[in-house]
Amino acid sequence: MDVSDSVAPAERPELPLPQLHAFAVLADELHFGRAAARLGIAQPPLSQQIRRLEEKVGHALFVREPGRVALTAAGRELLPAAQRALSVLSAGLEAARAAGDGRSGRLRIGFAASVALTVLPGLLRTFRERFPAVRLDIREMTSAPQLAALRDRSIDVGLLREPPTAAADGPELGFRTVLRERFVAVLPAAHPLAAGRVVALDALAGEPFVLLPRAAGPQFHDQIVALCGAAGFVPRVAQHAVEWQTVCALVEAGFGVSLAPAGVRRMRLRGVAFRALAPDTVRTRVALAWRVTDPNPAVAHLLALAGEHGRAGAGR
Repeated sequence: MDVSDSVAPAERPELPLPQLHAFAVLADELHFGRAAARLGIAQPPLSQQIRRLEEKVGHALFVREPGRVALTAAGRELLPAAQRALSVLSAGLEAARAAGDGRSGRLRIGFAASVALTVLPGLLRTFRERFPAVRLDIREMTSAPQLAALRDRSIDVGLLREPPTAAADGPELGFRTVLRERFVAVLPAAHPLAAGRVVALDALAGEPFVLLPRAAGPQFHDQIVALCGAAGFVPRVAQHAVEWQTVCALVEAGFGVSLAPAGVRRMRLRGVAFRALAPDTVRTRVALAWRVTDPNPAVAHLLALAGEHGRAGAGR
C-alpha cells in the first residue's frame, strides 16, 4: 500500500500560502501595521488571514495586547516550519523558472575532434560564463555518429564537419554554419614538398594518402576526394585513421600525406609540416546541428551564442 494512502485526510495540512506568508511576516515584524505595509495589504485583511490560520491550528498564534504583539508557544513552534516551507517553495519556483528559460538543466554536446582546435573552446567558455548552472556533457565523436546520436536523442547539439545538405530519415535536423576553414597539406617534415610555403595540389597525385574513413564523415571524405579530382587525380589511400592526432602521427611515420582543415596546424607536431594549398578555393564547413523540435531552451541559447561568435569571426 502506498504510504500516502495511510495518512488520514485530517493529518494533511491545508494551509493556504497567503496565510502562511502573512504569519511569517507578522512574526518577523510583531506589528500589524508594519506587517500589513510589507505585505501590501490593509490591516483588516491581515488580521483575517491570521485568524483563519489560528482556526486551522486550533490555538492562538499571537498574543495581542495594547501596544504589544508576541508569539504564543504555538506560534513559536509553527514559525520555523513555516519559514522552511516558504523557503523551499521559493527555491523550487526559482529552479523551475531557471530550467524553463534555460538558465539551468543539462546540455549534451557532441563535437568532432578538429572542432576542438577552432570554435569549440571559445563557444563553451562563453556559454559557461553566461549560463553557469547548465551542466554540460561534452562527447567527442565524428560527424556521422553525431547525426545518429541526434536522431536517437542521446545528444542535444552536434558540432560537426561538413553537414549533409538535407537531413536523412528520423527527426528533422537543423544546421547552422559557424566556421569555414581552408584546407592544408599535411606532410612529413622531411618531404621535398615541405621545403616551400605552398604546395600545388596536383603535386600530391603520386603520393599515398592517410585519410579519415568515409563512414566517419561521408561529406568531408567526399569533399577531399572531389578536391583531388579537380586537380586531376584520385587519392591513393594507404591508411585510414579516425582521429586527426593519429592521421598526423601516421604522416610523421611516413605512411603518406594528407589534407586537413587548417585548424589542425595547432597541433604543432615536430615531425609534421603543414603547408598552404594552391589552388586555395575550397573551404570546409563546421556546423551546429540540432533537432528543430527540441524543447530544451539551452539549445536555443547555444545557437544564439554561436551566431554571436560567427559574426565576431566574420569581422576579424
